[in-house]
Parts: sequence; structure tokens; C-alpha cells
Amino acid sequence: MSNIIEIKQVSKTFKGQEVVSNVTMNIRKNEIYGFLGPNGAGKTTIMKMILNLVKPTEGEIHVEDKWIQKKSYSYLKKIGNMIETPVFYQKLTAKENLVLHGEYMGENNPARILEVLRIVGLETVGEQLVTEFSLGMRQRLGIARAILTNPEILILDEPINGLDPIGIKEIRELLVQLKEDFGMTILISSHIVSEIEWIADTIGVINQGKLVKEVQLSEIKERSSSRLMIEVDAPARAVNLLQTELSLRNVQQTNNLIYVYDKQADQALVTQVLVQGEIKVSKIERQQETLEEYFLNIIKGDA
Repeated sequence: MSNIIEIKQVSKTFKGQEVVSNVTMNIRKNEIYGFLGPNGAGKTTIMKMILNLVKPTEGEIHVEDKWIQKKSYSYLKKIGNMIETPVFYQKLTAKENLVLHGEYMGENNPARILEVLRIVGLETVGEQLVTEFSLGMRQRLGIARAILTNPEILILDEPINGLDPIGIKEIRELLVQLKEDFGMTILISSHIVSEIEWIADTIGVINQGKLVKEVQLSEIKERSSSRLMIEVDAPARAVNLLQTELSLRNVQQTNNLIYVYDKQADQALVTQVLVQGEIKVSKIERQQETLEEYFLNIIKGDA
């Protein structure tokens, strides 16, 4: 699969402070790229540089193999975006807001406006004033505006921030639909790791302006460490037994829970040793490391 966006050794300095440092990213065509990092890590700045709203201090950005320079703007017709909180004319309806945006973009197509309202699930409230919209409805309207011109690329900055669980689920399902049904490439930033895990094909982790990891989600799942989680009534004695009787070394204790990371640990044998040691085992199961744990381990390691 070819890259549709390439960021090559890009840095950005504001007032003598480097906020993005030597970042290289590769976003493939027709994928959802999850851009993860703490607030202030540099995600929004990189997105703005892709859109030419901010100019790189060093490095190059290529969109569809074309180098984006200071006066490059024609390529933006292929990109829809929602950076930070979307702003609308509050006293106009959702449909009227889209009409104005369409005229600005040279997209005067009433049928397309009705179509994007349907795609984002707002077809029944198109005549409603935006001031009456909930946060989730505003986010969906922001996405409707971003896809009005049927772009190849969609860039979304924290689109699920502040939403309730239902709103998050709706946005998540919408983004998968845009990728699968309309062939869009989506770059989405977030600090909510668990939600990106549901939809992303590739993960890019940024911290303190540096890209510390770029990896396909399928590879993370294949390589993520498994562990035995054991709930017992005497955790300190249980840890001692596992270390002395089974020679397990990678054992961690959190309250009444024990986590065994040794790959050779056999669940049945562990249970047998603990029961013979007169330790009550309330629960034992094999778990996979979550993306959130993977992400936190990367961030801690970088820090």
C-alpha cells in the first residue's frame, strides 16, 4: 500500500523553542492513522503543517508525492479537516452553515449537503439552529463540513474529546464508514488510547515533540506481551511460592492481584502450586497487554 502523506524529518520552532523535533511519519492510502500523545505533545502542530497553516522550520512534507512548499495550496482541495473545536454560525441552521461553506469552497450542490448530513446522522436536524446542538452533534456537523467536497484525506484533531460514551461510539462508527464505504484516508489525533484501538490501522506515538513509535496495530497485537492475572488471598506468600517452586522471575503484585509475565508460566501448573501451598485462588486468567498499557510504557520509556 502506497503512502499518501509523507513527513520527512520535520521540525518546528516557535520563539526559540522546538515544539516538533525531527519527525518522520508515513500515512498510507485508505488507512486510519491514529496519532497518539499527551496534550501539548505536538499533534496539532503537525496537522497544521500538513495543511500549510504552519510552516516547518526544517524538513519536508509530501502529499501524493508532491512536496508541500510555502505557497502550495491547490492540494488542499483533496483534504477535509477539523482542527481543534469546530466553529459555526450559531444563529444559522446546520444546512445553512454547510451552504455557506460550500459556496466558499466552490461546491454549490444542495444534494451533496443532504448526503453529508445523512452520512453523519444529522439528516433529521438539518433545519435546526446550531446553537441548539449538543457537543456530539457539533462534532458530527464539523465532520460533515470537512467531507462536503468529498476529499481523499480527512484530518481530525481530537474529534472525540469531551464526548460521552454514546457520542464516542457514533464518531468511531462514522470514521470506519468513511474509510470503508468512501475510501478516505483518515489521520485522527487523540489522547484517548482505548478509542483509537477500535479503529486505527497504524499508530503513531508522539511525546514532547518527538515521534517515539510508528507501528501497525496488527503488529502490536501480535507482539504484545501476554500475562497470567491471578487473584489470591495471600499475595506476598503466593509470589514467594511462584518464585521458589516454579523459578518464575517476572512476577508483579498489585494489592491482591499477581501478574506473571514469564512466557513459560503454565496456568494449570501455577494453579496447582498455589492450591498445594494452601493459597485461595479466586481467579486466574491469561490476558493480553492492552494498547493503553503499550502506549504508557512507550511514553514512560521515552520520558
